[in-house]
Amino acid sequence: MMEIDLVRLNFSAQSLNILNIAIAVIMFGVALDMHPDDFRRVLRSPRAPLIGLTCQFLLLPALAFVLILLLRPQPSIALGLLLVAACPGGSFSNFLTHFSRGNAALSVTMSSVSTAASILMTPFNLAFWGRLNPQTAPLLQSIAMNPPEIFQTVFLILILPLALGMGVNLRFPQWSQRLLRPFQIFSLVFLLVFIGLALRNNFNYFIQYIGIAAWIVAITNGLALAMGYWTARLLRLTLFDARAVSFEVGIQNAGFGLILVFNFFNGLGGMALIAAWWGVWHLITGLALALFWRARPLHFEAAEGVPFGVGASAS
Repeated sequence: MMEIDLVRLNFSAQSLNILNIAIAVIMFGVALDMHPDDFRRVLRSPRAPLIGLTCQFLLLPALAFVLILLLRPQPSIALGLLLVAACPGGSFSNFLTHFSRGNAALSVTMSSVSTAASILMTPFNLAFWGRLNPQTAPLLQSIAMNPPEIFQTVFLILILPLALGMGVNLRFPQWSQRLLRPFQIFSLVFLLVFIGLALRNNFNYFIQYIGIAAWIVAITNGLALAMGYWTARLLRLTLFDARAVSFEVGIQNAGFGLILVFNFFNGLGGMALIAAWWGVWHLITGLALALFWRARPLHFEAAEGVPFGVGASAS
């Protein structure tokens, strides 16, 4: 086992409690823009959301698994990559989709459903792919994962704040819209500050191992963004929808990943480094791609033989 697999990052119990509370607050903020209609929309027009969610929960973990077999990173790095790939889409994808003139409604729908589905899909994907891989299986088996404890954590930081946020949106829609922007700003600022402090407190480890994490995160994130976009296009979704799918697949909830690392993996160095660096890197690539797409109009959709419509997909 390589040295990084033995590293446990410096992270106090008090800091973990703060992170748990902050992620719950962030999820409450995400839910302020969620409505039961988001889930009904999937049932009424399921094609585009199902393509995005298939990429999110089936193709992305499979992609991470294949890359690990090909690139053979250290076991804790590999397990961290599988964990991030198993996480739901991050709420920042909604902002990027809107900024890039993509289908923001589709983005919110996929984020809502993937966040709810992550209650089951994240632990399942991590356990399934982690045990299939000969590098990560021994490491995963050496760590006690208590399903009731995992569900309790997920309930407190995901289910409860999501239910409360949706309740506020249903009961006080005007207030929820006023609160939405401040919560979005808080989410981004908190995640950046938290990652910055975590890196500062473990600066020696960061300097020593960042080279290991940076390149594999860059490759996986780039392929995830491309996979989401081109899968959507090959299945004849509009450019409008494809932009949303791309961001949903490439922008992961790194904060949720860090919660799981520190709650259930004792701050395992490689896993935490991958989750933290992904949280930084996907902001860079996401903003760059959003700026690129923002400068490209969507009116040429029909010229490619794909009917264009706001929120519509080719049949």
